[in-house]
Amino acid sequence: MSKEFIKALSEIEKEKGIKKESILSALEKALLKSYEENYKASNVEIEINPDTGDTKVYSIKQVVETEDEIEDPDVQIILEEALTHSKRAKVGGEVKVKVTPKNFARVAAQKARNIVIQQIRDAERKVVFDNYIDKEKEIINGVVQRIDYNNVYIDLGRSEGLVPEKELVDGEDLQPGDRVKLFVKEVKETTKGPQIILSRKDPDFVTRLFEIEVPEISQGIVEIMSVSREAGYRTKIAVYAEDPNIDPVGACVGVKGARVNSIVEEINGEKIDIITWSKDMKVFISNSLSPAEVESVYINEKTQEAVAFVPDNQLSLAIGKEGQNVRLAAKLTNWKIDIKPLSNKEEVLENLDFSENEDEIEEENSIDTESTIESENSTDEMDNIEDNDEISENEESIEEDEALEDIDETDIVEENLLEVEEENEEI
Repeated sequence: MSKEFIKALSEIEKEKGIKKESILSALEKALLKSYEENYKASNVEIEINPDTGDTKVYSIKQVVETEDEIEDPDVQIILEEALTHSKRAKVGGEVKVKVTPKNFARVAAQKARNIVIQQIRDAERKVVFDNYIDKEKEIINGVVQRIDYNNVYIDLGRSEGLVPEKELVDGEDLQPGDRVKLFVKEVKETTKGPQIILSRKDPDFVTRLFEIEVPEISQGIVEIMSVSREAGYRTKIAVYAEDPNIDPVGACVGVKGARVNSIVEEINGEKIDIITWSKDMKVFISNSLSPAEVESVYINEKTQEAVAFVPDNQLSLAIGKEGQNVRLAAKLTNWKIDIKPLSNKEEVLENLDFSENEDEIEEENSIDTESTIESENSTDEMDNIEDNDEISENEESIEEDEALEDIDETDIVEENLLEVEEENEEI
C-alpha cells in the first residue's frame, strides 16, 4: 500500500462520509482472507499503517523453552529465537513474527480489490441507514428525481428515497425537479442496501406538519389526540388543551387562518377539519360530525357503537359525499357511527337494540361546532354509515335537553336500557 492509497481513503471519507479507519479495518480482513487462502495459514495478523499504508503480515507463535518441546513449527517458537523478535518474549507467551511475502502486496491487492469495494459499499449503506433510521416518522425535504412505473424516486442528497404508488396522493402530479416535503414512513435493510420509504399520503404526514407549523403543539400546550385522513380530499384532526384558557382549535387555525392555510397549501388544497377532542364520547362524536349539526347521540360503550340524530336537512352533510364525513368521524373516534334523521327518531329508538351487550343507551344533547376550513355539502343520503367528517368556522356550544317518551315499554329495548330525557334549550 502507498501514501497515495491512504490519501484516496481520506477523499472517500470526505465524499462518502465513511471513516478511513472502517475502510482499513475492512481491508485488513480482506488481506487476511487472501493470505490464509494462499498460504494455508490461520495464525496470522495483518497490520496496515494508517499514515503510510505500509502493510505487514505477522505469524502469531507460542513461545517454548527448547526445540524438544516444539510440535508444530508454524505455531511454536523457542525462547531464544523469540527474543530476536521481541525483548519481552517469555515461555508460555506469544510473539509476533514478521512473515510478509515479497509479492504479497501485489497479489493481495488484486485479490482483495472486490472485497474492499464491497466493504466500502456496505459501510456506505450503513451510514445511510444510521442517518435515516433516526428520521423515521419525521418530515424531510427532497427533490423528485424520476418516476418509474408510478413509483417516485426522491433525491435526498447522499441517498435516494422511494415513494411507492400506494403512498402517493390521488390527483397529485409530481414532476422531476419538484421540491417536496415527505414523511419518512419506514427505513429498512434489504439485500441491495437500506431502503427509505417515503409518503405524502400517511395521516401522520399531516400530524407532523401541524407540529412544525403550530408552536403550541411542539411545546406540549396543545395535543393532537387523533387524526383521520382520506388523502387528497379531507383530513379530520382532534386537538385538546389541558389549560381551559387555551383554545386548541384557534391555536391550530392561527391568525386569519395563517397556520392552517400554510398546511392546506402544502397538501394541495386538501380540506382540514380541526375538532375539539373531549373525553366524553357523546360530545366527541357530536363534534366529529361537523360541519353537520347534531341533535343528540346515543352510545353503547361496550360495543363502541353510536347512533347520531341530525336534522333532516343536515343528513347529507353529516354523511358526506359517498359517506366520507361519517367515515372519517368513525376513524377519528374509533367508534361505529350510524346517522339517522331526526324525523325518524321515535321509530329508531323503538327499534334500537343494544341490549345484547347489557349496557346503557346514553344520550347527549350537546353540540360543539368547531372551526371549519372549507366545509363541503353533499346530496347523498345514506343510512348506517360508519364514519363522519367535521369543520365549522366559528366555535359555538349548544346544549339541549328534550323530554323523550318512555322507551322501556317497547319489546325491543330490554330492562337494562335507561330512559333518557332531553330538554331543548337554545343558546
